[in-house]
Amino acid sequence: MDASQTCRWHEFDSSMAFEQAACRFILENAERAIAARGAFRIVLSGGDTPRNIYRALRDADTDWSAWHIYFGDERCLPAEDPERNSHMARSAWLDHVAIPPRQIHPISGELGPDAAAASYAQDLAEVGEFDLVLLGLGEDGHTASLFPATAWEHMKALSTVVPVLDAPKPPSQRVSLSAARLSRASSVLFLVSGKDKREAVMNWQAGVAIPASRICPPAGVDIFLSDVGDLPTPSDKPRFS
Repeated sequence: MDASQTCRWHEFDSSMAFEQAACRFILENAERAIAARGAFRIVLSGGDTPRNIYRALRDADTDWSAWHIYFGDERCLPAEDPERNSHMARSAWLDHVAIPPRQIHPISGELGPDAAAASYAQDLAEVGEFDLVLLGLGEDGHTASLFPATAWEHMKALSTVVPVLDAPKPPSQRVSLSAARLSRASSVLFLVSGKDKREAVMNWQAGVAIPASRICPPAGVDIFLSDVGDLPTPSDKPRFS
């Protein structure tokens, strides 16, 4: 893992415990931010892993009017394409709660990677530190749409949003917040589920440089693991039922 990244590993014995803990983590962060500033700025992850967590959040007792929703990455597909991360988040959760529409900030992936990245960078220009960033982990160690050995690694570290032209998974054209921008957060939570992630997790724990290890917020990152198979047990990795 990156020398400047502090990791707190949490392994769960069931998907239910994993999802319940993730909901608690999200809502506790929301409560703190709303109490402190009257607003909660969260960055959402795509993929299948958070879907049930998003569904469970529909019933949360929270001040939805204080939530501000951002996205860590998006696929360059038509606005209503069901493969869009924003489409999944809306159908699973956002369309079912009273977050003001102006406080939901999708990435306009339909514009193409360059134009969408420029547009979202402008949207984020007045946004300071995020309160919580949710991220996943791919089999190859990618997070958001930051893939190993692709052009994003050669862009300026301080870029806010990067166009992705060569993703190894379809669609190849995407938009992603940069590692530096994802690291500007009070809290970062990785949600990792499935045995196909085992090798990536082992590489991460062994110190292999993967995109996920480039996310380095000052307070470190929390990693929730479910059903990834047997792993070496770091001294800071509690197990929960």
